[in-house]
Amino acid sequence: MTRYHQKNNGERVPFTAEEETAWDAQEEQAVIDRQAEVDAKAQEATDKANGNQKLLDLGLSQAEVDALTK
Repeated sequence: MTRYHQKNNGERVPFTAEEETAWDAQEEQAVIDRQAEVDAKAQEATDKANGNQKLLDLGLSQAEVDALTK
């Protein structure tokens, strides 16, 4: 599918092969970046839950854990 960009005078011009390639690379990188962000948030939530459970396993109450982690 041909993509177009608009010149300053409003004229629509098709992308060159290089522009198509660059655009595709930017789109792919955006997908990778979004997935990395989702993965990082999921890992943070997992780490928080695991850390909380380890403190509870050491014998602290939930109130004590909350006091330490907030």
